[in-house]
Amino acid sequence: MTDLEVGRRGRRRRSPAGEFGRLWAAYAVSSLGTRLAFDAFPLVAIRVLHSGAAQVSALAAAGTAVGAVVAVPLGPWVEFRRKRPVMIAMDLIRCAALLTVPAAFALGVLTFAQLLVVSVVVAAADIAFGAASGAFLKTLLPRRDLLKAGARLESTTWTTTVLGPPLGGAAIGLFGPVATVVADAVSYLLSAAGIGTMSPDTEGGSGGGSRSGRAGKGSASGSRPRPRDVLEGWRHILAHPVLRPLFFNTVLVNGLIMAVAPPLAVLMLGPLGFPPWQYGLAFAVPCLGGLVGARLSRPLVARYGGHRVLRTAGALRACWSLGLAFVRPGTAGLVLVMVVEFGLITCIGVFNPVLATLRLELTPAEKAARTLSAWSVTGKASIAALTAAWGVLSAVTTTRTALAAAGLLLLATPLLLPRRAPAGAGP
Repeated sequence: MTDLEVGRRGRRRRSPAGEFGRLWAAYAVSSLGTRLAFDAFPLVAIRVLHSGAAQVSALAAAGTAVGAVVAVPLGPWVEFRRKRPVMIAMDLIRCAALLTVPAAFALGVLTFAQLLVVSVVVAAADIAFGAASGAFLKTLLPRRDLLKAGARLESTTWTTTVLGPPLGGAAIGLFGPVATVVADAVSYLLSAAGIGTMSPDTEGGSGGGSRSGRAGKGSASGSRPRPRDVLEGWRHILAHPVLRPLFFNTVLVNGLIMAVAPPLAVLMLGPLGFPPWQYGLAFAVPCLGGLVGARLSRPLVARYGGHRVLRTAGALRACWSLGLAFVRPGTAGLVLVMVVEFGLITCIGVFNPVLATLRLELTPAEKAARTLSAWSVTGKASIAALTAAWGVLSAVTTTRTALAAAGLLLLATPLLLPRRAPAGAGP
């Protein structure tokens, strides 16, 4: 190759920042589609299939739990493959699975079993995509840019959470119950197209799938994972003195936060008499706190250090939920829920990018996909289990008792946060 050809090839190579911009745009599109379709399956089950409360709860819990179980062997499968093709494949799988719902609806053959199968497929593909994208990000960007990237993704998540559900509700009103399912499917197709425009040369380093030193024998084990490959993510987490307490903390906190959502909905929409639009408003507006928190995470880390911000935000996010047990009817109750949710989500918005950055920094590139997959699988399974448990607790006691119990347990979760700054991590 001549010097001139080398120079031309160098000019054509895209910068990591530009490639991250493409990944970010793809994430934004798919995230908006997901938020547009917020609670779309329960809505379809209720309005189209006339399902009862037990079936709707089973759809929410079982789809997530079974999807997490199905995703367990996907961690090592993702680990030893190039991440771009995996992300594209997961987007296309989610798109195809979701499109079967409007197709069946149009033909008059939609069933509850189909909704359950689709929810399982989408949940498993979500976990595989998250593992692949996290591992890809670790090899794409220099260490100093990981927090910046995480903050941008977190900001995007909360922005689409604010915009998506109201727009999705309007779309359902105008175009019917499966309109947002179609929009979600199209968003995954657009995401796959966006990731497809990224240069294959951006995926390299030890975490680059087939370019890694273990790719030759990893490919075989990826198609038929060995037991030690499947468990490697959990082994790495549980053996690490910093990741282990963070793992238990985030799994428990996220599970308890999500577990109170159904009892709170029953309380607000039932005995307290809030109309649906006020209920939606109570949770949409506070999501702006997530955007604020994500924007604050970088300057806070630059000033106080990542460990201090992680511990402080992690402790503060556990202090809000107990207030939900005291919600009352009327404007005062609505304001209380919005204040509690705003405080909670703001702290989460600060905490999550710092956690995501630290998790990548403390995980070797060759274990990144399995570690992220194990983390996500456990988180989703715990949410499903705790949601079911809090449904039983609400039935056996009262809704307020269940809300108070979750709030009190959350107050103890800061004890699980690591007390010492990890060696070798960022500022």
